[in-house]
Amino acid sequence: MRGRIIKAIAGFYYVHNEAGIYECRARGIFRNKGIKPLVGDIVEIEVLDDENKKGNLVGIVDRKSFLIRPAVANPDQVLIVFAGAKPEPNLNLLDKFLAMMEIKGVPVAIAISKSDITAEEKLEELKRIYSKHYKLIEISTKEEKGLNELKKYLEGKFTVLAGPSGVGKSTLTNYLAPDANMETGEISRKIERGKQTTRHTELFYIGEGGYICDTPGFGSLELFDVDKRELKDYFPEFIEYTKNCKFNGCIHLGERECGVKKALENGEISESRYRNYQLIYEELASKREY
Repeated sequence: MRGRIIKAIAGFYYVHNEAGIYECRARGIFRNKGIKPLVGDIVEIEVLDDENKKGNLVGIVDRKSFLIRPAVANPDQVLIVFAGAKPEPNLNLLDKFLAMMEIKGVPVAIAISKSDITAEEKLEELKRIYSKHYKLIEISTKEEKGLNELKKYLEGKFTVLAGPSGVGKSTLTNYLAPDANMETGEISRKIERGKQTTRHTELFYIGEGGYICDTPGFGSLELFDVDKRELKDYFPEFIEYTKNCKFNGCIHLGERECGVKKALENGEISESRYRNYQLIYEELASKREY
């Protein structure tokens, strides 16, 4: 029988398929081969007790993709959830998330949560910056705004929800998967930061073949697996202007006759995106090489 691991706790793997959820142990063969099953893995199971849904993991289907943080296998896409207000969106962090997903080659979209309390000019600014290259959905669980569009985006896919604490990922998960019963945190009024509420990685089935995975919130994100000179390739709005650069391999920083910098001057590239590109590049350049 085949299914997907939706949770792993204390050596038990919970495998979901059309027949239900099976509690499984991993065969010793995985340890012997140095293979660790991950949440999201498609696995073969040997049913030991069909009535009580017990079994053993006997095989793992080859992974088509995986993320390290959170450690999940086979995500089809990532939905980055950022609040439009309370807390104010940290665009540097958002651009790091986007660059990381570009590096991983995982399709990504942006959900702007709390759109009911976000100023219209802020929503327009975010759309101007991001909507040309990324799907952007304005949502409000309070007013049920944008949720039908979001459900359509999630249908039939395994989607990882990412983003900082306090933006409503757990609330969104509870809405999409009412059986999840996840604890939702309140924003600290003093520092306007979300309390960490997600404690482990778990998939939730949302019907129509779709799964979502809420992840621990991130206050920071390190780009640890990309050369600084390659960073430019993961800002998609730069690509169409590189043909106007004088030098091959232009990194769009100190060079003269740079098509990207010219596009920036002409307002064709967002100042905040370019500034964050600079900051991320400097962060990568400052890392010690071992």
